[in-house]
Amino acid sequence: MKSKSLLLEGYQSVIDNGRNHSIVTDLPNGANVGASALELTVMSLAGCISTIFKTTAEKMRLNAERVEVNMDAEKGSDTISKVRYHVRVKSDSSREQLQKCLDLTLKNCPVGVLFEKAGVEIEGELEKIQ
Repeated sequence: MKSKSLLLEGYQSVIDNGRNHSIVTDLPNGANVGASALELTVMSLAGCISTIFKTTAEKMRLNAERVEVNMDAEKGSDTISKVRYHVRVKSDSSREQLQKCLDLTLKNCPVGVLFEKAGVEIEGELEKIQ
């Protein structure tokens, strides 16, 4: 993986991954034209959970029509200290099967592993929707 960041003006940076994908970051007290880098980490965790959940569900042969991950993060003195997720899944699978899928997801989500190794408390819940 590669990444390059170019500071434009104020606090705005264009960040590229070397695969023709880029994003703009900024600070809320800047021009506020993008998420902050710290906000991107929380967004990355939410995206990782939804993606890994879908791939895990496919391996388990579970139906997951819709996977929605809502994330709240608490900032401590320096950085994120706690995240709470709420995963909503539309599926005809049982809640128990979906919970097992979520448990496996959390063990295999590389962004979540980074959060855990950084000492961030992670907790949440699963909701099965029709």
